[in-house]
Amino acid sequence: MKLQVDLQFFNQEKTEQATPKKKQDSRKKGQVAKSNDVNTAIVLLLVFLFMFLYAGVLGEHIFLMTQHVFTEFLTNEITMQSLPAMLQEVAVETAIVVLPIMLVAVTGGVLANLLQVGVMFAPEAIKPKPSKINPLKGLKRIFSVRALVELAKSLLKITLVGLLAFFILWMNADSLLKLMQKDVMEGFLEVAFLTGLIGVLVAFLLLLLAIPDYVYQKHDYEKQIRMSKQDVKDEHKKMEGDPKIKSKRRQKQQEMATQRMMQEVPKADVVVTNPTHFAVALKYEEEKMDAPIIVAQGVDFVALRMRQLAQVNEVVLVEDKPLARALYHQTDIGDEVPEDLFKAVAEVLAYVYRLQGEI
Repeated sequence: MKLQVDLQFFNQEKTEQATPKKKQDSRKKGQVAKSNDVNTAIVLLLVFLFMFLYAGVLGEHIFLMTQHVFTEFLTNEITMQSLPAMLQEVAVETAIVVLPIMLVAVTGGVLANLLQVGVMFAPEAIKPKPSKINPLKGLKRIFSVRALVELAKSLLKITLVGLLAFFILWMNADSLLKLMQKDVMEGFLEVAFLTGLIGVLVAFLLLLLAIPDYVYQKHDYEKQIRMSKQDVKDEHKKMEGDPKIKSKRRQKQQEMATQRMMQEVPKADVVVTNPTHFAVALKYEEEKMDAPIIVAQGVDFVALRMRQLAQVNEVVLVEDKPLARALYHQTDIGDEVPEDLFKAVAEVLAYVYRLQGEI
């Protein structure tokens, strides 16, 4: 009894790698191996690289917009009629500045997901689930090993990013202290350059840290979707069908095929027998056939049924052991008689026709 319980426990333990079907089903639910750090790093990298190219246009546009606000808006009288127009103009100008950056960020997010999981459509992942708002499960997630790993990762990233930013600012401290001596545009470009430099280097750092994170996420995902031996067996049964049901289905198909074959025995010209183990029914129509064909064949019980049907329907039975064996082993139902057996079959048919008085 104890051994049976131990075996049952072993079968339920998740020790097997997930099958392709299991992975496909998990993918349909939106469960895939993905690192959010990869997304963050790629988005930051593309945005800040774009900012280097876009910095001149961005700075000039912001400078002109600020100049316009201070020279035009502040000298105009602010009323209930003029205020909406001012806000609308500022909103449009801000959108012109921000929209290209947002498009690059969206493109980076899409690209990062495509690199990790490819094209995926999983509407089941966005379905509302009561389990997601279960406080007990929420607490378990907060105090789980996975949460501790994420906390350690976050602290490591904050520390490294902070040290990198501090180092760059420290290296450029003299230049930053002289900003008050420079004009607005020159100061803006210098701050923008340092911001972009910090952003690009931080993005590269996060991308470097994302590689082991992606490996960990993939390992964790493979561990979560592992299957027990019983799960593999159940899945195999669902895909291939229960062996018992398949056996019954196969038996039923054989019975139906045998029944259809038996319907051809009364139409045969002759049944060649072994005499008890084999039986082969032959039919020949000179106008329609190039050679006699096998309309039925069987062994043991099926051969007995064929002989009984032949006797009831007055089909000639011919005992020829070598010919019966050769026909059964060399042909299938619907086949023509092989050339090497033509002579023997012709002699049998001639004997049958002679009995029937057709010659």
